[in-house]
Amino acid sequence: MQQRTPLSRASIVQAAAAAADSGGLTGVSMRRVGRELGVEAMSLYHHIANKDELLDALVDWVFAQIELPTPEDSWRAGMVRRAASARAVLTAHPWALGLIESRANPGPALLTHHDAVIGCLRRGGFSVMLASHAFSAIDAYVYGFALTEQSLPFDPSASESAGDFANEFMPLIEQYPHLAELVTTLTSGRDYVFTDEFSYGLDVILDELERRLTAAPT
Repeated sequence: MQQRTPLSRASIVQAAAAAADSGGLTGVSMRRVGRELGVEAMSLYHHIANKDELLDALVDWVFAQIELPTPEDSWRAGMVRRAASARAVLTAHPWALGLIESRANPGPALLTHHDAVIGCLRRGGFSVMLASHAFSAIDAYVYGFALTEQSLPFDPSASESAGDFANEFMPLIEQYPHLAELVTTLTSGRDYVFTDEFSYGLDVILDELERRLTAAPT
Protein backbone atom coordinates (compact mmCIF):
# COMPACT_ATOMS: atom_id res chain seq x y z
CA MET A 1 0.00 0.00 0.00
CA GLN A 2 1.43 3.37 -1.02
CA GLN A 3 2.15 5.65 1.91
CA ARG A 4 0.51 9.04 1.71
CA THR A 5 2.75 12.10 1.95
CA PRO A 6 2.13 13.79 5.32
CA LEU A 7 0.07 16.96 5.19
CA SER A 8 1.84 20.25 5.68
CA ARG A 9 0.93 23.89 5.38
CA ALA A 10 3.02 24.12 2.21
CA SER A 11 1.32 21.13 0.55
CA ILE A 12 -2.11 22.53 1.40
CA VAL A 13 -1.30 25.94 -0.10
CA GLN A 14 0.14 24.30 -3.21
CA ALA A 15 -3.05 22.29 -3.61
CA ALA A 16 -5.12 25.45 -3.17
CA ALA A 17 -3.09 27.14 -5.93
CA ALA A 18 -3.76 24.15 -8.20
CA ALA A 19 -7.48 24.37 -7.41
CA ALA A 20 -7.48 28.09 -8.22
CA ASP A 21 -5.63 27.45 -11.50
CA SER A 22 -8.26 24.95 -12.60
CA GLY A 23 -11.41 26.63 -11.31
CA GLY A 24 -10.63 30.17 -10.20
CA LEU A 25 -10.89 31.44 -6.65
CA THR A 26 -14.51 30.36 -6.41
CA GLY A 27 -13.22 26.82 -6.64
CA VAL A 28 -11.01 27.20 -3.58
CA SER A 29 -12.54 25.75 -0.44
CA MET A 30 -11.27 23.59 2.37
CA ARG A 31 -13.33 20.70 1.02
CA ARG A 32 -12.00 21.10 -2.53
CA VAL A 33 -8.41 21.35 -1.32
CA GLY A 34 -8.93 18.27 0.81
CA ARG A 35 -10.09 16.39 -2.29
CA GLU A 36 -7.00 17.57 -4.16
CA LEU A 37 -4.89 16.02 -1.41
CA GLY A 38 -7.02 12.91 -0.93
CA VAL A 39 -8.00 13.74 2.67
CA GLU A 40 -11.04 14.96 4.55
CA ALA A 41 -11.34 18.74 4.91
CA MET A 42 -11.13 18.43 8.69
CA SER A 43 -7.54 17.23 8.37
CA LEU A 44 -6.54 20.60 6.94
CA TYR A 45 -7.55 22.51 10.04
CA HIS A 46 -4.52 21.18 11.91
CA HIS A 47 -2.42 23.37 9.58
CA ILE A 48 -4.75 26.14 8.30
CA ALA A 49 -7.30 27.71 10.63
CA ASN A 50 -9.94 28.63 8.03
CA LYS A 51 -10.49 29.74 4.44
CA ASP A 52 -9.43 33.32 5.19
CA GLU A 53 -6.06 32.10 6.40
CA LEU A 54 -5.80 29.90 3.32
CA LEU A 55 -6.39 32.89 1.01
CA ASP A 56 -3.78 34.93 2.90
CA ALA A 57 -1.36 32.03 2.47
CA LEU A 58 -2.16 31.93 -1.25
CA VAL A 59 -1.15 35.59 -1.55
CA ASP A 60 2.16 34.79 0.09
CA TRP A 61 2.56 31.82 -2.27
CA VAL A 62 2.13 34.16 -5.25
CA PHE A 63 4.83 36.54 -4.01
CA ALA A 64 7.15 33.60 -3.32
CA GLN A 65 7.01 32.74 -7.05
CA ILE A 66 8.27 36.17 -8.14
CA GLU A 67 11.99 36.53 -8.81
CA LEU A 68 13.54 39.30 -6.73
CA PRO A 69 16.38 41.71 -7.48
CA THR A 70 19.73 40.36 -6.39
CA PRO A 71 22.28 42.36 -4.38
CA GLU A 72 24.48 42.40 -7.50
CA ASP A 73 21.78 43.94 -9.72
CA SER A 74 21.84 47.59 -10.65
CA TRP A 75 18.57 49.24 -9.69
CA ARG A 76 17.39 49.13 -13.30
CA ALA A 77 18.33 45.49 -13.87
CA GLY A 78 16.66 44.59 -10.59
CA MET A 79 13.43 46.34 -11.55
CA VAL A 80 13.38 44.66 -14.97
CA ARG A 81 14.03 41.24 -13.42
CA ARG A 82 11.30 41.62 -10.86
CA ALA A 83 8.74 43.25 -13.19
CA ALA A 84 9.14 40.59 -15.87
CA SER A 85 8.83 37.81 -13.31
CA ALA A 86 5.79 39.40 -11.65
CA ARG A 87 4.03 39.72 -14.99
CA ALA A 88 4.82 36.08 -15.83
CA VAL A 89 3.44 34.87 -12.49
CA LEU A 90 0.28 36.97 -12.73
CA THR A 91 -0.30 35.79 -16.29
CA ALA A 92 0.21 32.14 -15.35
CA HIS A 93 -2.23 32.47 -12.42
CA PRO A 94 -5.04 34.83 -13.55
CA TRP A 95 -6.79 34.60 -10.17
CA ALA A 96 -3.78 36.05 -8.36
CA LEU A 97 -4.17 39.69 -9.36
CA GLY A 98 -7.55 40.21 -7.75
CA LEU A 99 -6.56 38.22 -4.68
CA ILE A 100 -3.35 40.06 -3.83
CA GLU A 101 -5.17 43.39 -4.03
CA SER A 102 -7.93 42.27 -1.67
CA ARG A 103 -6.07 40.85 1.34
CA ALA A 104 -4.80 42.81 4.32
CA ASN A 105 -2.63 40.31 6.21
CA PRO A 106 0.83 40.27 4.63
CA GLY A 107 2.95 37.14 5.02
CA PRO A 108 6.72 36.72 5.11
CA ALA A 109 7.15 36.23 1.34
CA LEU A 110 5.22 39.41 0.57
CA LEU A 111 7.22 41.38 3.15
CA THR A 112 10.50 39.96 1.86
CA HIS A 113 9.48 40.86 -1.68
CA HIS A 114 8.65 44.48 -0.83
CA ASP A 115 11.80 44.88 1.25
CA ALA A 116 13.96 43.53 -1.60
CA VAL A 117 12.42 45.90 -4.16
CA ILE A 118 12.83 48.93 -1.93
CA GLY A 119 16.35 47.85 -0.99
CA CYS A 120 17.35 47.58 -4.65
CA LEU A 121 16.12 51.10 -5.33
CA ARG A 122 17.78 52.52 -2.24
CA ARG A 123 21.10 50.92 -3.16
CA GLY A 124 20.71 52.54 -6.54
CA GLY A 125 20.60 55.99 -4.96
CA PHE A 126 16.83 56.53 -4.75
CA SER A 127 15.56 58.61 -1.88
CA VAL A 128 12.87 56.97 0.25
CA MET A 129 10.16 59.01 -1.46
CA LEU A 130 11.45 58.43 -4.99
CA ALA A 131 11.68 54.71 -4.23
CA SER A 132 8.06 54.81 -3.09
CA HIS A 133 6.98 56.58 -6.27
CA ALA A 134 8.98 54.13 -8.40
CA PHE A 135 7.54 51.06 -6.68
CA SER A 136 3.99 52.39 -7.11
CA ALA A 137 4.43 53.33 -10.77
CA ILE A 138 6.06 50.03 -11.74
CA ASP A 139 3.45 47.95 -9.91
CA ALA A 140 0.60 49.91 -11.51
CA TYR A 141 2.12 49.23 -14.92
CA VAL A 142 2.82 45.53 -14.31
CA TYR A 143 -0.60 44.84 -12.80
CA GLY A 144 -2.38 46.82 -15.49
CA PHE A 145 -0.51 45.08 -18.30
CA ALA A 146 -1.23 41.65 -16.84
CA LEU A 147 -4.92 42.53 -16.51
CA THR A 148 -5.04 43.70 -20.13
CA GLU A 149 -3.40 40.48 -21.31
CA GLN A 150 -6.05 38.47 -19.49
CA SER A 151 -8.89 40.53 -20.97
CA LEU A 152 -7.93 40.71 -24.66
CA PRO A 153 -10.22 38.88 -27.11
CA PHE A 154 -7.20 37.25 -28.76
CA ASP A 155 -4.03 35.47 -27.68
CA PRO A 156 -1.69 38.36 -26.78
CA SER A 157 1.40 36.22 -27.34
CA ALA A 158 0.54 35.12 -30.91
CA SER A 159 0.88 37.36 -33.95
CA GLU A 160 -1.54 35.20 -35.94
CA SER A 161 -4.26 35.70 -33.34
CA ALA A 162 -3.77 39.47 -33.30
CA GLY A 163 -3.83 39.58 -37.11
CA ASP A 164 -7.04 37.56 -37.33
CA PHE A 165 -8.72 39.81 -34.80
CA ALA A 166 -7.56 42.94 -36.67
CA ASN A 167 -9.05 41.62 -39.92
CA GLU A 168 -12.40 41.07 -38.23
CA PHE A 169 -12.20 44.43 -36.47
CA MET A 170 -11.30 46.63 -39.45
CA PRO A 171 -14.79 46.95 -40.97
CA LEU A 172 -16.01 48.37 -37.66
CA ILE A 173 -13.38 51.12 -37.46
CA GLU A 174 -13.03 52.30 -41.05
CA GLN A 175 -14.81 55.56 -40.17
CA TYR A 176 -12.31 56.20 -37.35
CA PRO A 177 -9.20 57.10 -39.35
CA HIS A 178 -6.63 57.35 -36.57
CA LEU A 179 -7.65 54.05 -35.01
CA ALA A 180 -7.76 52.35 -38.41
CA GLU A 181 -4.30 53.71 -39.22
CA LEU A 182 -2.91 52.34 -35.96
CA VAL A 183 -4.39 48.87 -36.40
CA THR A 184 -3.23 48.71 -40.03
CA THR A 185 0.29 49.82 -39.14
CA LEU A 186 0.59 47.31 -36.32
CA THR A 187 -0.68 44.28 -38.16
CA SER A 188 0.05 44.73 -41.87
CA GLY A 189 3.23 43.13 -43.15
CA ARG A 190 4.65 42.46 -39.68
CA ASP A 191 4.27 40.02 -36.82
CA TYR A 192 2.60 42.14 -34.15
CA VAL A 193 2.63 40.53 -30.72
CA PHE A 194 0.95 42.51 -27.98
CA THR A 195 3.17 41.09 -25.26
CA ASP A 196 6.17 42.78 -26.91
CA GLU A 197 4.72 46.09 -25.73
CA PHE A 198 5.60 45.22 -22.14
CA SER A 199 9.33 45.88 -22.39
CA TYR A 200 8.83 49.13 -24.29
CA GLY A 201 6.40 50.51 -21.74
CA LEU A 202 8.58 49.44 -18.84
CA ASP A 203 11.56 51.19 -20.44
CA VAL A 204 9.55 54.40 -20.70
CA ILE A 205 8.89 54.30 -16.95
CA LEU A 206 12.47 53.38 -16.07
CA ASP A 207 13.87 56.08 -18.35
CA GLU A 208 11.84 58.72 -16.55
CA LEU A 209 12.82 57.34 -13.15
CA GLU A 210 16.47 57.48 -14.23
CA ARG A 211 16.02 61.09 -15.31
CA ARG A 212 14.48 62.00 -11.97
CA LEU A 213 17.16 60.14 -10.07
CA THR A 214 19.89 62.00 -11.95
CA ALA A 215 18.15 65.34 -11.47
CA ALA A 216 17.57 64.85 -7.74
CA PRO A 217 19.69 67.07 -5.47
CA THR A 218 22.55 65.26 -3.78
